Amino acid sequence: MKKYILLLLIPLFMGCEKDSVGSNNPFLPDYSVNLNINLNLPAYNVLKFPSNGVLITTAGVGIRGVFVFNVGSNTYVAYDAACPNQALSDCSTMTLNGITAKCPCDDAEYNLFTGLSTGKNYPMKSYRTEVNGNIIRVYN
Repeated sequence: MKKYILLLLIPLFMGCEKDSVGSNNPFLPDYSVNLNINLNLPAYNVLKFPSNGVLITTAGVGIRGVFVFNVGSNTYVAYDAACPNQALSDCSTMTLNGITAKCPCDDAEYNLFTGLSTGKNYPMKSYRTEVNGNIIRVYN
């Protein structure tokens, strides 16, 4: 009987995951992010429409700032603005270019829908998002 109980408990423990978003990227450290974005503010008005994004570079937000992007259906993704395949340097802050983010160090372009770039080892560092009315919370 004890064997059956143990067999029932193993999947329960195996299904648990850590409550934090970490990264195995050796170029990017893990910084704490907790940001609230009010969509009623003019600076964030573009986020109300799909395929639009903003770069937030407020001090203390991410490594090099945070991209917040509307992927449609009131769903948002958030990524760090630090180039994920470059060591931190003067050129490792990405720029927003429509639906992509571009790294000036190597001219790699990352799709903001997925965070991926063709031929690169690491995707963009992602953060969690949740929507509550007109407030988008970005956190890890």
